Formats: sequence, structure tokens, C-alpha cells
Amino acid sequence: MEGGGRRISASPRPCSVRRVVAKKRPRVGGVDGFVNSVKKLQRREISSKRDRAFTMSDAQERFRNIRLQEEYDTHDPKGHCSMVLPFLRKRSKIIEIVAARDIVFALAQSGVCAAFSRESNQRICFLNVSPDEVIRSLFYNKNNDSLITVSVYASDNFSSLKCRSTRIEYIRRGKPDAGFALFESESLKWPGFVEFDDVNGKVLTYSAQDSIYKVFDLKNYTMLYSISDKNVQEIKISPGIMLLILTKASGHVPLKILSIEDGTVLKSFNHLLHRNKKVDFIEQFNEKLLVKQENENLQILDVRNFELTEVSRTEFMTPSAFIFLYENQLFLTFRNRLVAVWNFRGELVTSFEDHLLWHPDCNTNNIYITSDQDLIISYCKADSDDPLSEGSAGSINISNILTGKCLAKIRASNSTPLESEGCCSDKCCVSGSSGNCKSKKRTQAARTRSTVAEALEDITALFYDEERNEIYTGNRHGLVHVWSN
Repeated sequence: MEGGGRRISASPRPCSVRRVVAKKRPRVGGVDGFVNSVKKLQRREISSKRDRAFTMSDAQERFRNIRLQEEYDTHDPKGHCSMVLPFLRKRSKIIEIVAARDIVFALAQSGVCAAFSRESNQRICFLNVSPDEVIRSLFYNKNNDSLITVSVYASDNFSSLKCRSTRIEYIRRGKPDAGFALFESESLKWPGFVEFDDVNGKVLTYSAQDSIYKVFDLKNYTMLYSISDKNVQEIKISPGIMLLILTKASGHVPLKILSIEDGTVLKSFNHLLHRNKKVDFIEQFNEKLLVKQENENLQILDVRNFELTEVSRTEFMTPSAFIFLYENQLFLTFRNRLVAVWNFRGELVTSFEDHLLWHPDCNTNNIYITSDQDLIISYCKADSDDPLSEGSAGSINISNILTGKCLAKIRASNSTPLESEGCCSDKCCVSGSSGNCKSKKRTQAARTRSTVAEALEDITALFYDEERNEIYTGNRHGLVHVWSN
């Protein structure tokens, strides 16, 4: 539930928070934020109504004719080298997809990670550079155009996390072994972790061996400062600050707010708790502190003036995950396959129409939020009236976060690849749009072997490449599908 970081579990994946913990410890949470001053200035100059209307029409146009174009396979029955571990040769589901430049990276639950070129549509290489390497997560570092892999190794009984940074250019040349190790001085055994914070450009590590947290610069990986306090139970990252949650005392929890840049303590205070009640969560978003205890109201505390807002426990029930939207000063909650948008006055802003998530466990690897934080792309339950879904295929829904309106939908009955030239029926269009296809010559991609209905079955990972306007999905068979105009 971290606001700006990505915390990765060393066992199969929780979601989009990228903190890597050296043992299975599922977590859910925040999505990587993007700071773009040009876009902020543009939004400042354009009225919100005009901007919102343009965004909606632009989104409908962008996703109008998206259809299944390519299929990639991460599975190699021979393994990526002769000495590979037996379980790495087994076909397994895709748990994470990352795209950078013209390369699509797909990570399977087995620990095999493959890189595919969108230019040649061929597999470039596997990212596993040793026979016993099991990759647990990926992080694209846009600061230096590199991919960070977080792995465990059989030689060390899969007990310690190891990080490696590899330039995208080297991977494009098929040289995944040209990278270099990161954080070698840190002992990242359980419950140690590494967390990548894209919002602030920082990396947080925790060495359980000596109970020391360290903060590194994401640009060059130099260490900035360390925090040595055995009373720290948890750290939450937010833009510009870190929240330190200390050991719970009788009737209160001590909290500290630190500057993310140099570790300076900005504020220390105690937050009163109901005795003998479990704490469901404590979250920090800029100056707002969210605290929820079992069967109690949600408390929203402004740490600047300690003004307290309460939301009834019947209105706000404990979600299974949060995503903080820094651009819009809002946050998403996920509960029972439903998504909702709240503001920090405790008011429900948006309930999404036609947006029942496929996975009940809120696997946010099946959710993508655009960098402007205006659209959410999710894998959802298909309509009951979709004749091609047959109960096992879902749909990919594109919805507006501020209005909850479904702008477009990729489903089995409306995005079938066209096999013959000259076809321009509305079946090639995504629902939510209108009009005919512009080109009268559209052919199905030769490499695609799955039908659209099959490609929409049991999607286990989803990623949207905003530059290429392409959606990539992975399924339980280890296949990656490209949905494009």
C-alpha cells in the first residue's frame, strides 16, 4: 500500500508496489507516479471541463480499433541454457510485464524472464544470466534507461535478494549479462527488502541483519543516508517524505515524518488508537495521514494542523489495496472486485460503471493507470451478453477515473482480428466508439495463434505502453499478446 514506491515480494507477486521482500509476503499498493511539469503547465492553462472532454474523446479515439496483433511465448522447453534448473523449463503463467522503448519484458512465475522486440517480433534473449537464477521482479529505471532485475539463486537456497541493472541498449543487442550488481553491501535476507520509488527517484533497502534502512539515489545508486532505529515497524513513502511507523505503545502509535532527500525529521507525534483493536492500515499521502482500525471509522488526519476528519465505517470499509493518485489528489480503493475513487475529505468521488474486476484478490498487475492518472485499464469480467466469452474470457476495460465512465472495451465479440482484406465491419472496433475503420485493408497478424477469446482467458498480467499506444497481456500459459491499432 505504499504511496510512491514499488515493493516486490521475493515470492510470487503481490502487485504493483515494488518492494521486494526476501520471503513470500504478499503486499498490495501504490502505482508508480510520473512527474511531468510540461503536462502540469498545460493542464493549468486549460479549463478542467474542456480538458476532461478532450481526454475522453481522445481516449475513445486511441482505443477505437485496437485488436489482437501478435503473440509471444516465454516458454522454452530446453531452458535458456543447458544447466538450467528443471522448474525453469516448465511452462508457467505471466506475473509481470514491463515495456521500455521497443522491448517488451515478460516475467513468468517460474522465474524466467524473456525480452521481445516489437520491431522484429522475435524473442531477443532471456534475462536470466546464470542457470540457477530465479527472477522475482522487474523495474524500469527511466532515469538511466535500464532494467533492474531482482532475483534469488539456488546456490544460496533462494534466501537473499540480488539486484542487477542492465542498460536497455545492451538487452537490445542480446547481451543481458552486460549489467552490473547493485547494493552488494546489503544483506537482503528475509525480512529484508528493496523498494524502488519512482516518484522521488529513490531506492529504500532494509537489512534485517543489522536493522538498518538505507536510501539510495535511483539515478546513480549512491547511498544518501541511513536510518538505524530498531523501533521502526514500517516505512511508507509519499512524494517528498517518508512516514516512519514505530512500535505501537499502549493507546497510541508513535510516528515520524522525514524528508526523503536527506532523512531530516520534519515532525514527530503520537496518534491515539483504540486499545485492543487491530490496526487495519496506516497510510501517508503528502500531509494527510489515513488510519483505520478494525470495526472503527476511517480517520484522515492533516498532520500540519492536526485537523481530524472521520468517515463512517459503514461508508468506508477496509479495502484490500490502495492506489494514490498524486496528480489528482485522490486515491483508489479496491474491495470485492470493485474500484472506487475517494478524496481526502473522505468523500466518494467516483464509482465505476461496468467495471467488475476479474481477479478477486486485487492483483494490481492486471491494472494500469496512465501517467496523467486519468484512465484506468483493467482486466474485468466480460458482459453476460457476450456470446464469445463462454464464461472463461474476460474483457479489457478502459475507464475514466474522474467520471467512472467506461470509454472502451476489448472483448471477444468486438475485437476479432480480420483475416481477409477489405473487411471494415464494426466487429473490428472496440465498443464505446463509433464510426467505421479508416483502412479497407486489414489483415490478421501472421504470428498470432490464439483466438481473441483464448487471448482474453485468464489474463494474469497487463501493461499499457503509452508511447506506442499498445496493451500487452500475459496469461496462465506463459503467452504474451499484443493489442494494437
